[in-house]
Amino acid sequence: MAQLEGYYFSAALSCTFLVSCLLFSAFSRALREPYMDEIFHLPQAQRYCEGHFSLSQWDPMITTLPGLYLVSVGVVKPAIWIFGWSEHVVCSIGMLRFVNLLFSVGNFYLLYLLFRKVQPRNKAASSIQRVLSTLTLAVFPTLYFFNFLYYTEAGSMFFTLFAYLMCLYGNHKTSAFLGFCGFMFRQTNIIWAVFCAGNVIAQKLTEAWKTELQKKEDRLPPIKGPFVTFRKILQFLLAYSMSFKNLSVLFRLTWPYILLGFLFCAFVVVNGGIVIGDRSSHEACLHFPQLFYFFSFTLFFSFPHLLSPGKIKTFLSLVWKRRILFFVVTLVSVFLVWKFTYAHKYLLADNRHYTFYVWKRVFQRYEIVKYLLVPAYIFAGWSIADSLKSKSVFWNLMFFICLFIVIVPQKLLEFRYFILPYVIYRLNIPLPPTSRLVCELSCYAIVNFITFYLFLNKTFQWPNSQDIQRFMW
Repeated sequence: MAQLEGYYFSAALSCTFLVSCLLFSAFSRALREPYMDEIFHLPQAQRYCEGHFSLSQWDPMITTLPGLYLVSVGVVKPAIWIFGWSEHVVCSIGMLRFVNLLFSVGNFYLLYLLFRKVQPRNKAASSIQRVLSTLTLAVFPTLYFFNFLYYTEAGSMFFTLFAYLMCLYGNHKTSAFLGFCGFMFRQTNIIWAVFCAGNVIAQKLTEAWKTELQKKEDRLPPIKGPFVTFRKILQFLLAYSMSFKNLSVLFRLTWPYILLGFLFCAFVVVNGGIVIGDRSSHEACLHFPQLFYFFSFTLFFSFPHLLSPGKIKTFLSLVWKRRILFFVVTLVSVFLVWKFTYAHKYLLADNRHYTFYVWKRVFQRYEIVKYLLVPAYIFAGWSIADSLKSKSVFWNLMFFICLFIVIVPQKLLEFRYFILPYVIYRLNIPLPPTSRLVCELSCYAIVNFITFYLFLNKTFQWPNSQDIQRFMW
C-alpha cells in the first residue's frame, strides 16, 4: 500500500506540474511586462540580481521584507555559472516568475507530508484520500493563481508550511528559523510562527487536561454545559500557569519561538511599525467583519465538508436549544458589522479584483444586506468550529486567536490574506470521504478554469490608460 501511495503521489505531482508549466507558458506569452504588484516586485528583484542591495535602491512602495528577492537571487544566479547564461536572461521576468512555480512544487510535497503527519494513520484514511487532499489544496484557486505571478504568496506558503511540519516533528529550532524565513516574505507570518509555539503549548495543555479529567471522573460525576466547561478550563489554565515546573517545561520547548518573538518586537521598535514602505495604504484597524468574510470564504471553498442538509438541521436544532446564547451572538455580530465595517480605497477603486465586484454587487447595493448576512456568518463560523471538533479545545483556541490577529487588523478585504489560515484549517479537519474530495477538486478545477480564462482572454482598458487590464483574485 505504501508503494501504491507513492505511485499515486508521483502521478498527481507530475500531472500538476505539467499543467502548471503549460499555464506558465500561456502567462509568459500574454504577460510580457510586469502586472499589478509585479511593477514593484520585479524591478526590485532585478536590482538585487544585478548586485544592488543598498537601501538607496529600495522601492518605497514595497511593504514587505526582501525575502522573495533574496531567495530568487539564490535560485537563479547559479544558472550563470552552471549553464553559462547571461545576466539578462537569468534576471528576466520569466525566470523570476519561475521561482514561484518551483515553490509550488515544494508546497505540493509539504502538503502531502503534513497530511501524513497531521491526520491519524488508520485504515479508514486511505492512500487515495491523502493524495486527493494534497492535490486539492495544491490547486486551491486563490493560492494556485499566484504561482504564475511574481508575488510573495507561494514562497510565504512554502516557509510557513515547512515551519509547521518541523514543529509537528519536534524540531523547534529549525521551525523557528523557517518561521523567520516566512516573516522575511510577509511580516504577518510571524503569527504562524506563534501558532507553531501554540501548537506545542496546546499539546502539553491537552495532556494535562486529560489527566485532570481522569482524576475528577474518579471522584465526581461529569458536569455538562458549555459555561461550566468554560469555567473549568479557565480554572485549569490558571492553575497550570501558576506551576513553575509547567512553565519551565513550556519554555524549554518554545524558547526558539520566544527568541523569534523578541526579534520581531525589536524589528517593530526599530522600524516604527510592522509595515515598511508605503504605510498610508496599510494602516491597522479593528476590522471585525474580516472574521465573517473569512468564514464565508471558507464555507464557499469547503462547502462539500461544511454544507449539508444534516449540518443545517443540526445547527437549527442547536440554535433552538440555546436560543438565548445565539440571540446574544447575533446581536454582538450585528453591532460589529454596524460599527466596524470598513471599505478600503483600493477595494472601491480597483475593478481588476473580484472583491471589487463582491463589494459592489452584494454589500454596496443595499445597506441592509450586510446585516441580513449575519445568520449565514454565524452558521459558517459554527460549521468551521464543528469540523475542528476532533482537535483539542486548546488547539482550537490557539488557531482562532492567531486567525483573529492575522486578519482583523487588515482594513483591505483581500482574498490573498485568507490563503494561509484556510490551508492550515483545511489540513486539520478529518480526511473527508473520497466522493467529497472529488467534488471539491472538481469545483476547484472549474473555478481555476474560469479564473485563468478571464485573466488571459477577457482583457479590458481603462478610459485614461492604454495599458491592458485583467481580472484576478
